Amino acid sequence: MEQKGKNRGVHLCNKPDYRGLRHVYQAMLHSFKGLAAAFRCEEAFRLELLVVAVMLPLGLWLGNSGVERSLLVGSLLLVLIVELINSAIEAVVDRISLEHHVLSGRAKDIGSGAVFMTLVNVAVIWGLLLYERLSCWLSTGASLSP
Repeated sequence: MEQKGKNRGVHLCNKPDYRGLRHVYQAMLHSFKGLAAAFRCEEAFRLELLVVAVMLPLGLWLGNSGVERSLLVGSLLLVLIVELINSAIEAVVDRISLEHHVLSGRAKDIGSGAVFMTLVNVAVIWGLLLYERLSCWLSTGASLSP
């Protein structure tokens, strides 16, 4: 059932009435709008994006197999994904109220904890792979490259 008036084309479930390829196109536009907002408004996202831009080519070079490259690059992309979710949580909490509330603080802290855990995940994956490369290099005198 549709609402009448100025919200024509929007269903009661607050979803636009797009179907098929137009739906995909509109979703893509909203995704780019969200990425641009994160880049413009979130310092942490910009810093993490810079680190990913530097480390992604290194991950592609260090990985010996598709699985290793996927782990190295995927762990980096996961940081960005979780940072976007954390930023969305923070925006919603701030939208509700800027005054301090224990539940608002908890939501923001949990989101931050999720980002921290993805950074630990990067450190473990990259550390294990670099340790393997370094120990192989030290034991054989071989190159660090794959």
